Amino acid sequence: MFKNILLASDGSEHSFRSAEKAVSLAKLHNGKIDVVYAIDGSTSKSDVLTNNSKFEIERKRKEKLAPIVELLEKEEIDYKVHIIQGEPGPTIVNFANKGQFDCVVVGSRGLNKLQTMVLGSVSHKIAKRVEVPVLIVK
Repeated sequence: MFKNILLASDGSEHSFRSAEKAVSLAKLHNGKIDVVYAIDGSTSKSDVLTNNSKFEIERKRKEKLAPIVELLEKEEIDYKVHIIQGEPGPTIVNFANKGQFDCVVVGSRGLNKLQTMVLGSVSHKIAKRVEVPVLIVK
């Protein structure tokens, strides 16, 4: 049923918990996981200003995802990592809708009520606009 799983991740504690759930789903259905990490403009700008080279930026981005990659390798799950540019909500939605995914797994983030009301959370944007089932992990 859920053989092709998209895991939206930013390297946070929430995304690690969502990775654990994605692994459980993948194991149930002998599936594979595509991990997507979206880098917005301000993060990209900050990375360029605080790092010495393109290679250092790439290394630090991969470092953020290292615990998730280690989990996937330990559990022997077939996976791919995609680091994409753009505002996380719409960029992940676009990536998910263009791919052949059976579901999307994303962590819930602890924004305060005002931020959620004004900005909306990434997980809410994904759940609202992705065309396949979405699992939001708290």
